[in-house]
Amino acid sequence: MSNQEGWGQHPSDKEEEEDEEDERDEEPKVCQVCGDRATGYHFNAMTCEGCKGFFRRAMKRPVKFSCPFQNACVITKSNRRQCQACRLRKCKEIGMLKELIMSDEAVEKRRRLIRVKRTQQEPVLLTPQQEDVIQELLEAQRRTFDITFSCFKRFRPIDRSIAPMHQYLNAPDESSTHPWSRSGSDCNQRDTSLPSSSSSSSSQEGEKSDERRGQERTFSTLPHIADLTTYMIQHIIDFAKILPSFRQLSIEDQISLLKGATFEVCQIRFNMLFNEKTGIWECGPLTYCMDDAARAGFQRHLLDPLMKFHYTLRNLQLHESEYVLMQAISLFSPDRPGVTQHSEIDRHQEMLALTLKTYIDTKRTSSERHLLYPKIMACLTEMRTMNEEYTKQVLQIQDIQPDVSPLILEVVRKDT
Repeated sequence: MSNQEGWGQHPSDKEEEEDEEDERDEEPKVCQVCGDRATGYHFNAMTCEGCKGFFRRAMKRPVKFSCPFQNACVITKSNRRQCQACRLRKCKEIGMLKELIMSDEAVEKRRRLIRVKRTQQEPVLLTPQQEDVIQELLEAQRRTFDITFSCFKRFRPIDRSIAPMHQYLNAPDESSTHPWSRSGSDCNQRDTSLPSSSSSSSSQEGEKSDERRGQERTFSTLPHIADLTTYMIQHIIDFAKILPSFRQLSIEDQISLLKGATFEVCQIRFNMLFNEKTGIWECGPLTYCMDDAARAGFQRHLLDPLMKFHYTLRNLQLHESEYVLMQAISLFSPDRPGVTQHSEIDRHQEMLALTLKTYIDTKRTSSERHLLYPKIMACLTEMRTMNEEYTKQVLQIQDIQPDVSPLILEVVRKDT
């Protein structure tokens, strides 16, 4: 019924029906109160939606109606609002019962049950557009990320002859329960062991050696790590340029997004190669441990949370589709420095996040998807904080030993 009737149909009236007629005849049913088209049995009588709503509200109101005429008004569809007293009397005469009206609490409970039932009955499915987005990202990933590292050939050899200056994660406490406190011990057995300190003389000699290294400020693995990082950055740029949604942005915004996301996308890709049992990154024939980053000059206040991040993310056991969606969400971050097309990038990131959530709901079992989406988003947030520290440490390392490539410097210097 029209809202102009005031006391007419309420939007939720259909959810409050106490009884529905099981058999539906082809002939239209008539409201026994006003003669309008009936929609079923409501409160024990065949009525229309308008009279059903009128009776329910009238029974809940303390006001008593009075007829301005002789309490004998004939109620019709056109005049049913003119005399509420006679309309209510007619409702009672045809058998409508106050006892069948549900309380507000019962109505709300029933509505919740209906919503839950509808959700259970309607399975979540990826839309064709979301499927296309995932396939587009997977194709870009496979074209720009070779997990065998067969194309990584022109690099300076890695030098593990010097122990990390701050002894990162070596000689672990056997009683430690944290997996990341034991990582890196198998990366290169002959190199990762610290010099013996069985005697006081050898200990003093080792301390002097450490002091000399500190004065020389030699980061032995920096040339190789710089080459590896440059190689990864080049392929991340290629990944972004394959995506039509990225190419549609202005060149300035493309640069800003890449500068902001490169470290994060690089870590997401490296996580796909991380062996959480050994703490080793297995890049085809090459293997790396966190001590290699320490030998390159990176400090513990970056490496400790970074190692914990890799264990946390890897233990989520993500699908390849979830990994590439993570990369895309990181890439399309509207709050990167220098970004101008905020609204457009924000809409695209929201679409990617929804696609990730839908993928998890669709492809994962109920036990697998428990809190998986918020855990992934928490990992992305954690990387944002490490991103700033990474930039700071790269610039400090370059000041000490200028082996950082121009491409890396261009990426970390986000204000240029």
